[in-house]
Amino acid sequence: MTRFSFEIDATDGKARTGKITMQRGEIRTPAFMPVGTAATVKAMKVEDVRRTGADIILGNTYHLMLRPGAERMARLGGLHAFMGWDRPILTDSGGYQVMSLSDLRKITEEGVTFASHLDGSRHMISPERSMEIQRLLGSDIVMAFDECPRADQPREVIARSMEMSMRWARRSRAGFDSGEDHAARAALFGIQQGALDERLRAESASALTEIGFDGYAIGGLAVGEGQEAMFACLDFAPGQLPANAPRYLMGVGKPDDLVGAVERGVDMFDCVLPTRSGRNGQGFTWAGPVNIRNARHAEDTGPLDPECACPVCAKYSRAYLHHLHRAGEMLGAMLLTEHNLSFYQQLMAGMRAAIAEARFAAFAATFRAKYGVKE
Repeated sequence: MTRFSFEIDATDGKARTGKITMQRGEIRTPAFMPVGTAATVKAMKVEDVRRTGADIILGNTYHLMLRPGAERMARLGGLHAFMGWDRPILTDSGGYQVMSLSDLRKITEEGVTFASHLDGSRHMISPERSMEIQRLLGSDIVMAFDECPRADQPREVIARSMEMSMRWARRSRAGFDSGEDHAARAALFGIQQGALDERLRAESASALTEIGFDGYAIGGLAVGEGQEAMFACLDFAPGQLPANAPRYLMGVGKPDDLVGAVERGVDMFDCVLPTRSGRNGQGFTWAGPVNIRNARHAEDTGPLDPECACPVCAKYSRAYLHHLHRAGEMLGAMLLTEHNLSFYQQLMAGMRAAIAEARFAAFAATFRAKYGVKE
């Protein structure tokens, strides 16, 4: 069976559509990966996640290594068996959460020592340990270990961090390859760093390409720099990476972020936004975001989005969703999360079809005109 392959079926400008083939299934690109941080996509059963159209989900190395633990996960048959998801899973390296969640951390050339946000216990993640944890989890797409500094740091700080991440990328490659059974069926992605600096991004891309990876992620964006700055970086960053490999923009984003990034040549995305927003009463629609808690929805018998094909919009009214969220009923979070994930997958399917039919510019223009409508 195929370990990993990426095929581009059509292009339209910089936008690409195609598929990744792995032993656990095919991933249609552009692809959006729902985030399953702690072995669950919050408020969703895995069979319902699949029914939204998702081909792959993301698991979180940092959280899973702390609870229930990577070694325990392996004894229980791996992440797929544990959560009942039989399709591909991408796991992040743990680096971002170590940097963002732990106030007590020490970064050295060896790796990062940090305190757990759960109980304060001390842990160490190195490139080699990150590869081991992801192997124990049974990840299909493994991410190289990297450091993700804030984009507003001085250039010399960004440069030193990027250079260390590239050394860690080489160690990640060696550590991944040493797990022969895992490497025979999984893939390894490198992560481009360099913040918003075109020259540093080019140096990072060159170093990653020399090492050689199955796919390449664009890291260090969606960390507060704003959409305009992110798009300015994406005007050059994807093109610095190999054209024959998937390009994955980490941690992005809002629906209009996805359209703009696909327009610039990105193939894969993940973000907690559709699930987190669903729990907090925000629904995404073709006419823009909706705050279902607003009083104006209290007697609205229409669907959340009349253009949406999901089961929630087919059966439940805005008035009912409004009631559930105002009453604090957990079903409200479940239904709005299901809708949001369905909407994201409908958006990705629409972009794939538009690229295949060479009408992506028109699709993007129509989307922006409608999505900009304010509630």
